[in-house]
Amino acid sequence: MIAFTHKSGCCVQPGEPHAMLQRVLTGVARHPNVFGYVMIGLGCEGHQVSGLRADAKLDQLHVGDPPPTFLNIQQQGGVQKTVESAAAAFAKLLPAANAAKRTPQPLSQLVLALNCGGSDGASGITANPALGVASDELVRHGGTSVLAETPEIYGAEHLLTRRALTREIGEQLLAHIRWWEQYVKLFGASIDNNPSPGNKEGGLTTIYEKSLGALAKGGQAPLSAVYKYAERITRPGFAFMDTPGFDPVSMTGLVCGGCNIGVFTTGRGSVYGCKPSPCLKVATNTALYDWMRDDMDINAGTILDGTETVAEVGHRIFEKILDVANGERTKSEAQGLGDEEFAPWILGPTF
Repeated sequence: MIAFTHKSGCCVQPGEPHAMLQRVLTGVARHPNVFGYVMIGLGCEGHQVSGLRADAKLDQLHVGDPPPTFLNIQQQGGVQKTVESAAAAFAKLLPAANAAKRTPQPLSQLVLALNCGGSDGASGITANPALGVASDELVRHGGTSVLAETPEIYGAEHLLTRRALTREIGEQLLAHIRWWEQYVKLFGASIDNNPSPGNKEGGLTTIYEKSLGALAKGGQAPLSAVYKYAERITRPGFAFMDTPGFDPVSMTGLVCGGCNIGVFTTGRGSVYGCKPSPCLKVATNTALYDWMRDDMDINAGTILDGTETVAEVGHRIFEKILDVANGERTKSEAQGLGDEEFAPWILGPTF
């Protein structure tokens, strides 16, 4: 059991901020790794459970799905009564969840989230291109791979538009880039500034250097779709989702869009966990892997060491993705991480 909590129901603004929160909550409710759910609201907030239930048609269930429970604290008569009602609902869900059995599924059911978890000077020549090999291999088998973090592809977006299957797909990506350019101006900033302090310490000098390395995670497959934040991922192949660069917010969008497994490349030592989707960590260098062995799943530093090629590490990542899909626990799962990382992207002012 896990609680997905957020702080934006009362203050969410109309328009895209409201629609974005609806996509996030609908996405996690219908995520393939979520068996059933109880949805709880306060009662007087701007974003109502009843509204989401109706707008997203949450009562329309797939075969085998347990019916959800919708509760409202004010209508239930307070916190204690709501807790008792929720506990009773979970008591009905748990036996059915425990009785669920694993069944063989095709690789085409895998939807992979690609993310950076703090980069260094080796990211663009070890872990990122190796993950690109794994991404291409998954796409070759009919699966889906989704790149994200729009501010971290800035300056290299032309390399993605060249791979777009249609002009419309390329223009959708550029529209998100232009939105970010205007968005950061509202705060007196620019999107072409230097990377974060951690990335600088790792040896990166400009956002363009960061972007060229980050783009390598997407391999060479054609760009088949561009999605808004937390928009439902509907077609196989390589795609892009508009998200911020902040890891928890980015991964929340990807997971709520339907990604059921994630891979982080990290030169700084990300320890991110992401329920309900397992998340692998790929270290860019051997020193980091040895130092944080309890948190790193794969060492891509062997490429720098000269003991493996990019392709060899990429296929090792691909095999590890399959192992985790088959039930092997990731290092973050072994550490018990992932319960606190649900972080929807909040647009607009907060009062």
